[in-house]
Amino acid sequence: MEEACKSSLNFFSDQQLCYADVLSPLEVIARIQVAVLNFLRILTSPAPAISDLPLVARKSSNSRLSQGLLTQTSWIFLTNAFSARSLSRPNAAKAFIRVWKVMAMCSQILGQEKKVTQRELFYKLLCDSPDYFSSQSQVNRTVQDVVALLHCSRYSLGIMASSRGLVAGRLLLQEPNQGVVDCAACGFSGHGISGDLSSIDNLIMKTDARYIIVVEKHAIFQRLVDDRVFNQIPSIIITAKGYPDIATRLLLHRMSRAFPDLPILALVDWNPAGLAILCTFKFGSIGMGLEAYRYACNVKWLGVRGDDLELIPEQALVPLKPKDLQIAKSLMSSEILQENYREELTLMVESGQRAEIEALYFHGYDYLGKFIAKKIVQANYI
Repeated sequence: MEEACKSSLNFFSDQQLCYADVLSPLEVIARIQVAVLNFLRILTSPAPAISDLPLVARKSSNSRLSQGLLTQTSWIFLTNAFSARSLSRPNAAKAFIRVWKVMAMCSQILGQEKKVTQRELFYKLLCDSPDYFSSQSQVNRTVQDVVALLHCSRYSLGIMASSRGLVAGRLLLQEPNQGVVDCAACGFSGHGISGDLSSIDNLIMKTDARYIIVVEKHAIFQRLVDDRVFNQIPSIIITAKGYPDIATRLLLHRMSRAFPDLPILALVDWNPAGLAILCTFKFGSIGMGLEAYRYACNVKWLGVRGDDLELIPEQALVPLKPKDLQIAKSLMSSEILQENYREELTLMVESGQRAEIEALYFHGYDYLGKFIAKKIVQANYI
């Protein structure tokens, strides 16, 4: 999958597609050193200029959607337009300095052959540089800035993902030189997905499943696993417990590469947030545009969809919230939304209502497996 995606970069050469390399620690340290030397060269020149850091712009106007020319997978990518972190503008100077401090910390981490989570990185920076880092979001944005400056993946920087994800069902996982994990024998809590992205990349995976089912909610995941739906429908079940974290997206992407014939089907709430979650699994995100092709996969929308509403009592439908309408507006303005998804979103907004997966329990707590099986047999997914 990744090789095909890289080959397809040629199709976008006129758009100057940007992407992040997976590098060794020594290569990343070398890029950091080059950035430092370039900055020092500017400062020590006969006519020194206050420097700007040219970062690949992470905004919708600089994003495009691939059309899956070599694979069925489409993904968001960023073109070669730049934004700057400037030392000369008061409102940007701190953000400029944050980039250097995170690069220095990453160089130290890599030199020690360590890996850290973004949360661990935040507390280290909070203690070392309290004048510049006061929130986790500042660290998260700065890590993205460093990726956009150095053009290397975040886990090349020694940064692990904080994973919430779980996987269960007909899947055997094995890290090199480790024991085999049978995801069907992990109980209703499933198997926790590692936040170490390099270990996910190196997993050996085996399955006799015929489908991969992505579930939005932890409680629904537990219900399906407790009912052992993966035996009734030979499947792997995976959840990120809401908005997908990077580690869960990477494991799903790896499964899509390892088992290219398995359809990936998503079960999400019928609301704008559920659709946004599905689209993140399917296309990636603008913030991750430099790395999106490493996390995207060809996910189909199984349910809940508009034609499933006849199964749900009217009193179980819930009015849309202002946040739902905000998400809907953002999705509507995006070019990633394919026409049949746009029609579903329009129906949500026009009805002013949303339906949660749990509303299907009207038919009994064992109904979800039957609901999924019937839709799969009818190939009722988009």
